[in-house]
Amino acid sequence: MTPFLRGLVALAAGLLVASGAQASEPPPWRHALSLTGEIRYPPGFTQTDYVNPQAPKGGVVRQSITGSFDSFNHVLPRGAAAPVTGLLYMPLFDDTMDEISTAYGAIADAVRHPDDYSSVTYRINPNARWHDGQPITPEDVIWTMAKLKELNPRQSFYYRNVVSVEKTAEREVTFTFDAPGNREKPQIVGQIRVLPRHWWEGTDAQGRRRDISQTTLEPPLGSGPYRVRSFEPGRTIVMERVADWWARDLPVYVGKHNFDEQRFEFFRDSTVQLEAFKADQVDFRFENTARIWATQYDFPAVRDGRVIQETFPERASTNMQAVILNLRQQKFQDVRVRRALTLMFDFETMNANLMFGAYKRTDSYFVGTELASRDLPTGEELAILETVRADVPPEVFTEPYRAPAGGTPDAQRTNLREALRLMREAGYEVRNRRMVNPATGEPLRIELLLNGPSFERHALAFKASLDRLGVELTIRVVDSSQYVNRVREFGFEAIFGSYPQSLSPGNEQRDFFGTEAAGRQGSFNRAGIRNPAIDRIIDRIIFAKNRAELVAATRAMDRVLLHNHYMIPTWYSAEERTARWNRFSRPERLPTYGGAAFPTVWWWDRAKAEALGSR
Repeated sequence: MTPFLRGLVALAAGLLVASGAQASEPPPWRHALSLTGEIRYPPGFTQTDYVNPQAPKGGVVRQSITGSFDSFNHVLPRGAAAPVTGLLYMPLFDDTMDEISTAYGAIADAVRHPDDYSSVTYRINPNARWHDGQPITPEDVIWTMAKLKELNPRQSFYYRNVVSVEKTAEREVTFTFDAPGNREKPQIVGQIRVLPRHWWEGTDAQGRRRDISQTTLEPPLGSGPYRVRSFEPGRTIVMERVADWWARDLPVYVGKHNFDEQRFEFFRDSTVQLEAFKADQVDFRFENTARIWATQYDFPAVRDGRVIQETFPERASTNMQAVILNLRQQKFQDVRVRRALTLMFDFETMNANLMFGAYKRTDSYFVGTELASRDLPTGEELAILETVRADVPPEVFTEPYRAPAGGTPDAQRTNLREALRLMREAGYEVRNRRMVNPATGEPLRIELLLNGPSFERHALAFKASLDRLGVELTIRVVDSSQYVNRVREFGFEAIFGSYPQSLSPGNEQRDFFGTEAAGRQGSFNRAGIRNPAIDRIIDRIIFAKNRAELVAATRAMDRVLLHNHYMIPTWYSAEERTARWNRFSRPERLPTYGGAAFPTVWWWDRAKAEALGSR
């Protein structure tokens, strides 16, 4: 070989070695993850923009919760877990409230993943500690994921793409996924509230072995800003701030969790709950009922300014609230029947007569956001819909979805005529003012299941409207535990329900609308939707390569869901209604996507409290 050729060989070998070394280099560590691709706070930031870092620590805040609790074990799908998980436990990375789906270091101080999103590695902060002083370890993370998948079918479904969780270094834990391309998975696994393995595998004060597969009322060991100080089962939980909390100076937590004590009072009766607030037994109240907001806040403390009413914009999420029809029932299989029932839901009359005009009609599963479908599909959304054209209603391509409008006698008559036409096309006919199946002579009856009085007046209005169509609606009110069990087991015909959506939809859509979830008890696919087109579009959402593709795919899914009339859209409000006793202060600027952000960034104001007087 000539010297020249030997030189070329050596050069080629050197390039191969260099190339191999470069390929084997691990991806860089990151201080944040974002599904939008935009990160607001740079490495080394000290606080978020929506907190007061000098907020005083102290005071007590008393809050009310509707319902009850019988366990501190949130892993299990059964029972009523105490709603304090977010105060007790921490995730690996935690979200900010002024960005969409963007998270920064919490238990972990850094994260990295390959460009194809096939795995993710979190590096545990060396200072991370449980409240008993023991370090939080990769083993805790591995054990938590294993127990979630073992004991909770819904969590097992949600994390089914996680094929392994391994300790890959002293402070590192790596999640490996079953396929590349899922941009959301690295961030999703970082949201897991990590549990202390050593505590759950230990013994209680009586020497009994703990068992995470069972409910428990033993206050658990946590790592978060609060611990359980005391409780009365089903009635009260008192959470005390952990003064030496190891994470108090992490940038994502500075200025938050300022109350020394958070007290939660549980109420089964909403009227008693409101009266407790009026009597200054509760400090802060979110008011979800427009009628109560309009008629029940004219009491002395409001008139003299001791109680402040205030609304806050809700931008962090959206919500499809609807009458959910159980498609597992034969009577709801025909889309024409579902369209006819929707035509008879007179939102405008309900809004004027029952809700003081406070709401707007829901016309999208992502109402009020950029994710909502609008006009006719174009561009990338149209291209996505073309791939499922054979499996979707033709109206998807030719008609923007419009919720039927009522509110006037003319509109009501028009809707009734169209509903009668659709029912006739579906094979029904009217006999003796009853809508019947002529083949069987069976009247069309629907049972609407309620778990309390909140929607009873709306249900009665819907019943009166359906009577005009000849459809018999029966309203059945059951207690909360029976309601939860029947919904979990899909033992209902129709319910009022909602589908809360974030601004960055992803894997949860399989649980909401996916075919596999329709047959799995406890899933959120309460309607029982089984549609191959929706399954394929959900995959486009999950594996979207950028925000533009995510928006297009989400709009496509929204459009297909709406034109199949799987449920009857009701109403929504884009604001939070709140009332509070005037003992508290907040930062001048609240987070963009946090609503009231109470009590997270608020604090007890001594001067206001003294001026207001004793409780």
